[in-house]
Amino acid sequence: MNIDRIFIDVLHEIHKRLKNSGVNWAVTGSLGFALQGVRVHPHDVDIQTDEEGAYRIESIFPEFVVEKVSYRSSERIRSHFGVLNIHGIRVEIMGDLQKKLENGTWEPPVDVSRYKRFVEIDGMEIPVLSLEYEYQAYLKLGRMEKAEILRKFLNGQK
Repeated sequence: MNIDRIFIDVLHEIHKRLKNSGVNWAVTGSLGFALQGVRVHPHDVDIQTDEEGAYRIESIFPEFVVEKVSYRSSERIRSHFGVLNIHGIRVEIMGDLQKKLENGTWEPPVDVSRYKRFVEIDGMEIPVLSLEYEYQAYLKLGRMEKAEILRKFLNGQK
């Protein structure tokens, strides 16, 4: 696993504050991929949770809030979204994330607990979203480059 130390330090801060908080959360995106062995270089930390969890995370990290959590919607995705800055690393919070389907309807909010797996790093058990789920999510979003990286990894072509 080739993850810069600064990301490990940020994960320690997140893990320390969230482990007994009752928030249902998981690391997603490129850091979640890297934690599961995919060779990518993360630039930020993405956390998925539910609506309540997004606002709870914001309240647990008040000194790091850059953008307060609020409901936001784009053409393909919507969620309760906020941004933290922990040790100079951008941490995006996404609660009740929904993706727009090809027929124009929105899928139900992602049930983080359904796709959550745990990886051990530096003495911590970090929740991540499964790579199989991530692969399907990137396909739905039309983000084919990331989907292809995951497809190759899942097929053993690292």
